[in-house]
Formats: sequence, C-alpha cells, structure tokens
Amino acid sequence: MGFFDKLKNMVKNDIKSDIRGSVNKAENAAANAVYQSAKNAAQNSSQKKETFTFTAVPKTVEELKALPEADLTTPFKTAALTMLVLMNYKNDVQATLDMLNFLKGPEPLPEKEIQFLKDRLVGKEYVPASFFAGATPENDYTPSAPLTITVHDYVYSYQNEGYAMLMLHSSGADDDRQIQLRSKGEQWFLWQNFALSDMRIPKSQDKWA
Repeated sequence: MGFFDKLKNMVKNDIKSDIRGSVNKAENAAANAVYQSAKNAAQNSSQKKETFTFTAVPKTVEELKALPEADLTTPFKTAALTMLVLMNYKNDVQATLDMLNFLKGPEPLPEKEIQFLKDRLVGKEYVPASFFAGATPENDYTPSAPLTITVHDYVYSYQNEGYAMLMLHSSGADDDRQIQLRSKGEQWFLWQNFALSDMRIPKSQDKWA
C-alpha cells in the first residue's frame, strides 16, 4: 500500500471516528432530553391539589387536635399538618415530637428519626417554613400570614396500596419534595418525610449575597 493510500485510509478512519462521536453525543443528548421530559411530566402532572390555611402554629398536641384537619381523613391533611408542626421545632423540640407522634398514629417516631430531625433542623429551622406561601430565601423564609401550604399528588402517588406519596413545593429547592403517608382504617398517618433535604440558605446567612 502506497503512502497516499495509507493517508487516505487514515482520513477515512478519522472521519468515521468523528461521525461515531457525533452520533453518540446526539444519542446521549436525546436520551437526557427524554429523561428530563419524563421526570418533569411525573412531577408536574398533578392529579389533585389541596391548599390549607392556618392562623397559627400549634404548640401542643391539644392545639393540634383542635384543628379540623386533625381528623386525618385524607393524606393531604396529614402532609400539611406535618409541615405545620415542624414549624414549632425551633421553639419546643419535645412538644413538636409529641405532635409528630400523634400524626404517626400507631407507630411513634423511632430514635433514628428523632436524630434525623435534629440533624436536618437544628440551625436550619427555616426548612419547614420554606414550604409555606410567601417564604423565600430573600426574606429569610418568612411566610405570609395566615400560613398557607399546598399539597399535590402526581401520577405515581398511589402505586403502592395503602400508601400515598405526595408532593410539596419549597421556594428553596428546584424540585418538589416528597412526603409519604400510610392509611389505617379511615385515617392517614405520617410514614416517611423526604422533604427536609438541604436547600438554598436564607439571604442573611449567605456570605455571597
């Protein structure tokens, strides 16, 4: 094979390699686009949305039980009350745990969940507030009065019988957060709270703001 034939083959191979690379990039980009589209569709295609308004944060189990939503007859009510109760954590940890135990129903908070709440909320008391209307990082997550929170379901909310995975919007997060409820009889109880992950810090704590 002559020099020019070798050169021609090298050029052909380089072209083929470039084409394969471009095809792979295009395929990856298309796959990512499909994934994001499916993710957004799953998160945004809500089937039902409920908004709750509260005049104050309950400070005791008795005050919590006095709220009409405390009959816990829908998973939406229990989800909203969970975030409302957590607003009291910064004021009285034990009273908050007592109220959460009421929302947990037949199974009280295990020690690992109590520790989890401590890890997530101490020094980050703004996290529960971020789920209420009017709260933003710019105003240090100060919600509007009265306290308003919206809970919605989505296409996969009820895929496990007896459970409901609902969604909550936080102004400090890009994606909605999840909270899982479990039914017993005519009531819905708190099962797992996935809504307390880290989020954008308040402006007053942001050294770069």
